[in-house]
Amino acid sequence: MTKATQHTVIIGGSSGIGLATARKLLGPGMKVTITGRNEEKLKSAWKSLGGAADKAAFDAAKPDEVSGFFERLGPFDHLVLAASGGKGLGLFPTLDLTDIGSGVDEKVRPQLSCLQAALPTLNKAGSVTFISAVSAQLAMPGVAGIAAINGMLLTVVPILAVELKPLRVNVVAPGVIDTPWWDFLAEEQRQELFADYAGKTPVGRIGRAEDVAEAIAFLVSNSFMTGQVLTCDGGLRYAA
Repeated sequence: MTKATQHTVIIGGSSGIGLATARKLLGPGMKVTITGRNEEKLKSAWKSLGGAADKAAFDAAKPDEVSGFFERLGPFDHLVLAASGGKGLGLFPTLDLTDIGSGVDEKVRPQLSCLQAALPTLNKAGSVTFISAVSAQLAMPGVAGIAAINGMLLTVVPILAVELKPLRVNVVAPGVIDTPWWDFLAEEQRQELFADYAGKTPVGRIGRAEDVAEAIAFLVSNSFMTGQVLTCDGGLRYAA
């Protein structure tokens, strides 16, 4: 059995893009640890990976739990920040602006908190990959709030790439991806929305978690990529 020479930690690795990334990266030469808040959900994800990954249950929104996890973990090489949130959708005239703050607390703050806590043990020749969203690049009604949240991550990445060098820092901005993020919609509504976006998107379909996982894997493996926004949206931002 080949011993892993690299170790990737995926925050929010129990479903969707995070879990697909774990599946993509796992293999000879790469050890993966997935994390999540819900222990049962995390265990199910771990089982779907054949028990080949390590797992750790903690809440990325709680700084004490975050710092405790990284202190126990020890040295590692790559950090993928897939913690997500669902706040900020809606037309601006009726948008509850407190949702923007809640969205920052759900997504932006946990991603930044995890990176900050990881810095003492994260390999400086390794990488960090944030997960934002294409909403921050769309001129489309109804996304102003969620665009403000995700735009924070797009803005901070080039700064961190310079400040934390030689550690590589990048961000992936997914488009409309078929993941449990959309489970707040009824099945019929979700399929109607997916069909609508598939018709708008130049590639003629919505995305799969595996599409984004491939983009993340590229940034993890390419030692000449830093400070970059890699948009994986099927061209939606040009057609919306």
